[in-house]
Amino acid sequence: MRRALILLLRRLIGAVPVLLIVAVGAFLLLEAAPGDAVDAYLAATGGADSERVSELRAEWGLDRGPLQRFLAYAAALARGDLGWSTAFQRPVLDVISERLPSTLILMGLATALAFGVGSLLGIFAGARPGSLRDRALSLTSLAVYAMPGFWLGLVLIVIFAVDLRWLPIGGLETIASGKSGLDRFLDIGRHLLLPVASLGIVYLALYLRLMRDSMAEIWKEDFVRAARARGIPRRRLILRHVARNALLPVVTMLGLQFGSMLGGSIVVEGVFAIPGVGRLALEAVSQRDIPLLLGVMLISAVIVIAVNLLTDIAYAVLDPRVGSSGTAA
Repeated sequence: MRRALILLLRRLIGAVPVLLIVAVGAFLLLEAAPGDAVDAYLAATGGADSERVSELRAEWGLDRGPLQRFLAYAAALARGDLGWSTAFQRPVLDVISERLPSTLILMGLATALAFGVGSLLGIFAGARPGSLRDRALSLTSLAVYAMPGFWLGLVLIVIFAVDLRWLPIGGLETIASGKSGLDRFLDIGRHLLLPVASLGIVYLALYLRLMRDSMAEIWKEDFVRAARARGIPRRRLILRHVARNALLPVVTMLGLQFGSMLGGSIVVEGVFAIPGVGRLALEAVSQRDIPLLLGVMLISAVIVIAVNLLTDIAYAVLDPRVGSSGTAA
């Protein structure tokens, strides 16, 4: 536990400059993009006179120079204020807080599906490398991993929502259903089955393949031969010696792939019309809502950093050498 806490403290200290780089880099990148929120407003409303345009720019703080806007933005961040959304006319933090739970639920379930089922299938395949089940699972995983997530989502919609009519096409829950308690929970679960499957199955194939390959390499290690020579039962040998050591690179990949899964959720939320942070980012881009887009980027960075912190802690639990004195963290 002490090693995990020390490692957590190191990672938290290292996360501060990462967030600063994200904030500065995102601000400069968006400043370099053409157009602003007033231009998007004029395009949507059919234009306005010059006096109204000047009022809007002054009201939304767009009449100041880039340096002044950045200093104001940095001062607001120091107070925990993500700014004001010009598209929704509300604080950015409130807008993101409404959409964030949907994205976290989607990604949490997809991650659990991909990591849990993928690792178990990888253990099943890697228990006997070169066997028929190993070859069948390996070929299937390669085929699934080659599928784009959005294409898989569309195929699932056609099969299970359009043809069979077993599941809803999209949305997070039935609109104006009046359901509550367990009925609402089950309704949300039905709506999430297809998006979770389309987002998680592709990564499931990745974890299956990685777990299988790691186990195949560990079977060749001397300590496995020694365990065999001592007569350790095969099930115990697989689970406690081979699979546990093979799990380390899979856990590492989980932290590395979470950022790309967050990016993939934007596409999945668009395909299934889920009101999450991904769709919110697209709305912010279309409205040129820079404060909202900056807020989405920062919150996304915080989520990725948090997941990597949890990954480091899990790694320290699995491998006693991680985080100990004299080893690189």
